Amino acid sequence: MTAQTPTSQSSTPAEKTAPTGRRDVQVLPVAADTIAMRSRSWERLRFEIEYALEKGTTANSYLIRGNLVALIDPPGGSFTAVFLEALKAEIDPNDIDYIILGHINPNRIKTLKSLIALAPHSTIVCSNPAAIALREAFKGEDGEADIEHAIQPVKSGDQDLDLGQGHHLQFIPVPTPRWPGGLCTYDSYSEVLYSDKFFGAHLCNDEAYDLERESLLEDQQYYFDCLMAPNAKQVETALEKLKDYAPRLLAVGHGPLVRYGVAELVGYYGEWAARQKQQSLSVALIYASAYGNTATIAQAIARGITKAGVSVESINAEQTTTADIQAAAEKSAGFIMGSPTLGGHAPTQIQTALGVVLSAASKTKLAGVFGSFGWSGEAIDLLESKFKDAGYSFGFDPIRVKFTPDAATLQECEQAGTDFAQQLKKKRKAAAPKVTATSVEKAIGRLVGSMCIVTAKQAEVSSAMLASWVAQATFTPPGFTVAVAKERAVEGLMHTGSDFVLNILAEGKHLGPMKHFLKPFSPGENRFEGVDTRETEDGQLILEDAIAYLECTVAGRMDCGDHWVVYANVSGGEVIDNNAKTAVHHRKTGTHY
Repeated sequence: MTAQTPTSQSSTPAEKTAPTGRRDVQVLPVAADTIAMRSRSWERLRFEIEYALEKGTTANSYLIRGNLVALIDPPGGSFTAVFLEALKAEIDPNDIDYIILGHINPNRIKTLKSLIALAPHSTIVCSNPAAIALREAFKGEDGEADIEHAIQPVKSGDQDLDLGQGHHLQFIPVPTPRWPGGLCTYDSYSEVLYSDKFFGAHLCNDEAYDLERESLLEDQQYYFDCLMAPNAKQVETALEKLKDYAPRLLAVGHGPLVRYGVAELVGYYGEWAARQKQQSLSVALIYASAYGNTATIAQAIARGITKAGVSVESINAEQTTTADIQAAAEKSAGFIMGSPTLGGHAPTQIQTALGVVLSAASKTKLAGVFGSFGWSGEAIDLLESKFKDAGYSFGFDPIRVKFTPDAATLQECEQAGTDFAQQLKKKRKAAAPKVTATSVEKAIGRLVGSMCIVTAKQAEVSSAMLASWVAQATFTPPGFTVAVAKERAVEGLMHTGSDFVLNILAEGKHLGPMKHFLKPFSPGENRFEGVDTRETEDGQLILEDAIAYLECTVAGRMDCGDHWVVYANVSGGEVIDNNAKTAVHHRKTGTHY
């Protein structure tokens, strides 16, 4: 049962609903003496790139009642009021003995402060880096942290906690550059792993568990690609630690709990992390972030790089050594640095990292600069001028974001990352010896396809691409497949459930649209400037130069190496010019378009 005024609720949710503008808490038992409290939002909660599928999200918290009571992972500030109301319906907060934090960030501080006021005798269990961040966040006017007495940092992986009635909690530090305070918790009695940021998905629905495993996997992989792919080394380290445990349930921080596909999802994480590390090109992404905004930009840039087939080594300058920065700068094909501006300056850690990169990175390597600021952007100017004076070439124009980035800005950051990766790949290709196409590659080139333009729009973000790998796939329902290269900007608008239009071009009249959409676009540039278009009832874009168009919805995607094969159902369409023939793309080889 689900209610906006939460009460004690049973395990199986009722019928599926998709309310808008609503936040509530779904409460259900998940193990012995254990309940999950899933704070839910059906709307896009934040602007981070990992929320871009706009399927809502859940912030999952867990309450274990042994002889002692532990609350694991209270939600962020977006859910403070509704969560505390639900919590008080379940337990007197004053009875909470421990508050266990899988990570700490500014968004969680609001809830934590309100919670501590209700549970003043509770002890906060967290990693040592999280404890340092908490002390900083709770500093009073006298400069002292007023919760020092309540913090119990986990300083080694063998620290544990006995709650009684069999519940024995073991703590596993799993730091990543974005969450240096990462901590998983394992209850050996109920065999539940509280995995916080690992194994989740930003998806809100009434299904508390992974019942629809096949469709859920796309959301879980997108979540991994956005959050974990730039931290592949740390993911592999975490998986190595977690292999000593055998959970029957992954109590994740976001999305449906994983009960039926535990081993499968853990295996996929290993495969996805290994795939990132196997890429032949890598980028060192070095940053610091005072309030989380610069980290958000870094995540979007990293997403653009990894989707283009180049790996990222994400480095938080505040949590690493100069030796690690030097090693990354030396081995990477390019590097990108980001910094906030604090008091008109870059943080000390960034200034130190800057010196290391300038001395370690070859001047032939590609550079990039980004950052966020409140009233000025001197730190970004500093990075740009130092790299320019040193003779480095830039993979994109410096990215300057005032305050918090919005969805459109993050889309531009993602595109900047993709452009950066593509330039690295072009440099490598130019340096490689030319290879004559094989007979098989020439034969593949004889496969032909219709010349089309795919157009897609979501809110204020729109994109398009030239497509020739298009084929009808089904009669009932009418459907077709289209191959979309992973680095295409439009790929981010073509996930399951997304709408788009397939515009079919005319023979003899296709060169104009083809040349327009083949040209390189800078991040954020309007791809439809100077192009005649009209909108469907759903706001999708139809090209006036098309001889026919199809209104489509993505029904599924298949990961096929360097492309996604998208299967779409057709909901509408029209032939505009009955006398024109469809333009067809002829190739000499199957190694390129």
